[in-house]
Amino acid sequence: MKIAIIGATGYVGSKLLNEALERGHQVSALVQNIAKLPAHAALTAIKTDVNDEATLSAQLAGHDIVISAFSGHAAGDVYQYFVDGFQHILNSVKASGVPRLLVVGGAGSLEVAPGVQVVDTPDFPAEWKGTALGARTALELLRKESALDWTMLSPSAHLEPGARTGKFRLGGDQLLLDAQGESRISVEDYAVAMLNEAENAQHSRQRFTVGY
Repeated sequence: MKIAIIGATGYVGSKLLNEALERGHQVSALVQNIAKLPAHAALTAIKTDVNDEATLSAQLAGHDIVISAFSGHAAGDVYQYFVDGFQHILNSVKASGVPRLLVVGGAGSLEVAPGVQVVDTPDFPAEWKGTALGARTALELLRKESALDWTMLSPSAHLEPGARTGKFRLGGDQLLLDAQGESRISVEDYAVAMLNEAENAQHSRQRFTVGY
């Protein structure tokens, strides 16, 4: 496939890029700093600004699928930066004519009890709240979306560098816990789950999660 990855040099995006290239896809990496990208015969580096919808939609046109790994970590007002940027991405994908959008979500909007989301629990880390609330708003925007075939993949609570095992469980809107009561997934296995979804759509117009 021809896959466009927005944010392909980031914490998650770089692993998505590696996984997509390993599987033999043609990848366009849309990033702010193309100098951070590796050299690869199947990789096209594209400098982009998600706030410029006209340019972004033209850059996305012709791809089979867009994967958004956009995050607002570098901004002052993380929540607003994330939500505004994501809205621009949403508008640009629709204008580009690309039929599918896959989105890196957050664990914060997963439920730990009926009606209780991770981000609303007392122990949720303050430094991640802006991003988590932004990802929750992004999910709300997607659920109102009627034109696009979208999917959001939320990681487990702990998304850390580790091994690519290819062995994990998938879930829906509830936080997954392992036998030790921990919620975790490696970034490498998260990327496997996302590219599996890209290649074999199983969660059209749904949010799902991945964990051990």
